[in-house]
This record gives sequence, C-alpha cells and structure tokens, in this order.
Amino acid sequence: MNPVDLEHCREAIRTGSRSFWAASKLLPSDIRDPALALYAFCRLADDAVDEVEDKAPAVLRLRDRLERAYAGRPFDAPADRAFTAMIEEFEMPRALPEALLEGLAWDGMERRYQTLSDVRSYSARVASAVGAMMCVLMRVRDPDALARACDLGVAMQLTNIARDVGEDARARRIYLPLDWLEEAQIDVEAFFANPTPTPEVRRMVKKLLAEAHRLYIRSEPGIAKLPVKARLGIFAARNIYDGIGREIRRAKFDSITQRAHTSGRQKIGWIGQSMLQASLASVMPYSSVVYARPLDEVAFLVNAAAHPRAAVGWGESVLTVLAQLEARDRGLLEPGEMRPS
Repeated sequence: MNPVDLEHCREAIRTGSRSFWAASKLLPSDIRDPALALYAFCRLADDAVDEVEDKAPAVLRLRDRLERAYAGRPFDAPADRAFTAMIEEFEMPRALPEALLEGLAWDGMERRYQTLSDVRSYSARVASAVGAMMCVLMRVRDPDALARACDLGVAMQLTNIARDVGEDARARRIYLPLDWLEEAQIDVEAFFANPTPTPEVRRMVKKLLAEAHRLYIRSEPGIAKLPVKARLGIFAARNIYDGIGREIRRAKFDSITQRAHTSGRQKIGWIGQSMLQASLASVMPYSSVVYARPLDEVAFLVNAAAHPRAAVGWGESVLTVLAQLEARDRGLLEPGEMRPS
C-alpha cells in the first residue's frame, strides 16, 4: 500500500471519525493500516451520499468506483488506490462492499423501514458489512466470529440512529421503525415539520438503545475469537459506541434537542476498561453465546466472508436496487418508489 495514499486515509479518519480514530490507534499496524484504508473508502463513500441533496448520482458514482477497484483500475484518488490495494492483499469478497453500496442506495432512494427487522437489515448493510470486512483484514473467517462481528455492527448503527433522530428529522429522514410511529399515532410529515422529544419518541429511542445493548453483549464472545493483538481495539470501539448510548440515556432519551457527545476523558476510561476485557477475553466463560445463530438480517454477510469462493459479485438484490436508483435518477421513478424485484 502506497504510504502517501495511506497518510491521506489517516487524515480523513482523524478529522472525520474521532471515535474510530481513537479505537484504531489501539490496533496493531498490520491491521490498523488496511483498516484505515477500508474505513476511509467507506466513510468518504458515506459522506459523498449523505452530504448532497441529489443522492442518486453519488451512489451511482460509488458503483463505478467499486467496479474499477475490483477490476484493478481504481480512480486516481488516494482512498480508491488504497482500497484497491487492500482488496488485492486480503482477497476481500466483493459481496461485502456491495452490501454497503446497497445500503447507501437505499439512502439514495429515501427508503423508510416498517419494522425493527427492516432497520436491522439496513444496519447490516451500512455497518455490519464493515465489521465483516474488518474480520477479513484480521484473516478471520470463522462463522461464529463473523456473526458476532455483525452483531456489533448492527449495535453501532442502532446507536447512531438513536443519536441522530432529531438531526435526521430536520433533514426529512426517518430510520425509526414506521410501525412504532404508527402505534404511537405519530404522522411522519408532522414529525418532520416539528420534531419534538415527546414521551412516545423518547420511548422509541429507549427501545432502539435496548436492542443495541443486547447486541453489544452478544458481540463480546466473538472478540475473544479474534487475534490477541486486535482485541483491545475492537473492545474499545464497542465500549466507545456503547458509551454514546449511555449519554443518550443520561439525556433521558432526548436526541432531538441535543446530540450526544463523549469526551476525551471518557474515551480514556473506556480504553482502560477495554484493556481489562482484552486481557481476560480468553478465559471468560462465554458459554454458548458465541455459537448463537447469526441474525437473519446478517446471515448473507457471514456466508460471504466465511466462504469467499462461493460469494459472487453484484448479487441480484444489489443490481435491482441500483437499476431502480438509476431509473429514479433519470426521472422514471418518484422518490421513495420501489418496484418489485
């Protein structure tokens, strides 16, 4: 991997994702450097979609970037070159970054999610796919470890969603399950017009964080199956993100009038906790939790990472979503409209 490209990735993460940057410093260099290349590509891709009003062209450009990377002909940009080098060195199954692309395409289509399972499906694509790719970088393809890494990814994304309810609403985005809003008799358009931390909305944030916490706990046995030198960094990521959830709880689940932040002192405390967890991971009695079946919503990621030769590129669902997004970009579909696959 070109050192100049890698330094560009470091800077992108240092300024764009402080939580990941803090955790990445605890990884050994042979894992940290490709992880920074991976995360820089994913983060910049996410920003490219999230920060523009017309999301469809941004997702379609990302499709082209991914196509070029897997053809060994990356666009002339540091993150793309570093990502391509990472693909080649670790034989990254293409189905994993494609899952991320599909999740970003769902964002581009302004997709909404009816149930918590649907929200988990979205989280699998935009977060668990990255967790599975991190396992590949550690040369871990054990299905049980992969399933727990995917638990961690979903938990982190649910925490992000809980933290950003107000910010998303002001941007006319909603990731809370629609059936929760229907049960609370909250109209989505009215919520967009005046997002307010009512008791009903606070209860939704609380439920989302309860599910995230359940998955944080489920993820821990998988960390014990990672290389010893990598455990501290992953425990730190787990604890820092869970700490964001605790800050939301401290704010009485109001993530509309305020946005949870964590301090440097708190991060140091969680890193200390992570050091203890990492040192005890091999002897902790995790029992059968490590062997729990993967969530239904992430099983395709576990299979792709565990059996890379069987994972083909551009799965039917990804192609369908991209075709729909392209049709929308050409004005053939209305925003939010989905054609049956």
